[in-house]
Amino acid sequence: MSTDAPDLTNDGARSFRGIAFKTFFAVCAFLSILTTLAIIGTLLYDAVDFFAAVPPLEFLTGTEWTPSNEVYGVWPLISGTLIITFGSAAIALPIGLLTAIYLSEYATERRRAYLKPALEVLAGVPTVVYGYFALVYVTPVLDRILPLGTFNALSASIMVGIMIIPMVSSISEDAMSSVPDSLRQASYGLGATKFTVSTSVVVPAALSGILSSYILALSRAIGETMIVAIAAGMTPRMIDLTDPGGMFLESVQTMTAAMVQIGASDVVGQSTEYKSLFAVGLTLFVITFAMNLFSEWVSSRYREVYR
Repeated sequence: MSTDAPDLTNDGARSFRGIAFKTFFAVCAFLSILTTLAIIGTLLYDAVDFFAAVPPLEFLTGTEWTPSNEVYGVWPLISGTLIITFGSAAIALPIGLLTAIYLSEYATERRRAYLKPALEVLAGVPTVVYGYFALVYVTPVLDRILPLGTFNALSASIMVGIMIIPMVSSISEDAMSSVPDSLRQASYGLGATKFTVSTSVVVPAALSGILSSYILALSRAIGETMIVAIAAGMTPRMIDLTDPGGMFLESVQTMTAAMVQIGASDVVGQSTEYKSLFAVGLTLFVITFAMNLFSEWVSSRYREVYR
């Protein structure tokens, strides 16, 4: 009578590999957290020095941004950022959602296999290319219709909107594809058309993912740098609510563009103007971080659980 002896060597090797991979993954996660904390620490370190010279209330409520005259009111930069964000959202959100509906509900598997990767190529185009395309091609075309300057918020908004379309469409399409087919078949059984099923059943069922894609895309638009630095110009100004159309026709400066301008200038490394870069960066970080937290809340609040 013979018995097979357990292969302790193979078991030990598998156990060692499991521990090694677990440790490697844990180190990667720790490095990601450490990098985030290092960025926050760097921003805080120099921002604290800036706020020692400029009162935080003056910085957060000021309506004029002129670092050369030591006037540091961040609201003109926030205004420029909001103009670009709203303009790009008006383009990307509806087009991205309609594209996602087509890919999820209307396109065949073969067509989806070609269209979705082709659409996502837009996300891989360097933003500096978008910026120069807006400046060299989009602005001259729009100038034939509207009284635009060389630098304006409209062309920058259009290109930022095109850039974030893949983010909206891809995440929204994934959310719609996760909706159970039983909901679609039940609606078809009641005599609903494909359009009714798509807009009245699938979209509401995938609402959490769609809203999350919106918020993440807006966060991406808020943090965009090269397109707005090249196409929108460097003119910090407040939004004129009495002229909602005209606000897109002139040059603006976003928070990221202001950081580029300060970082590329000849300011002294320890001057207040230089440290204002970190104060603006910290403000931008807080805004995008809050939007990401809001996205997580929306996703959990409106998530549908199917059995």
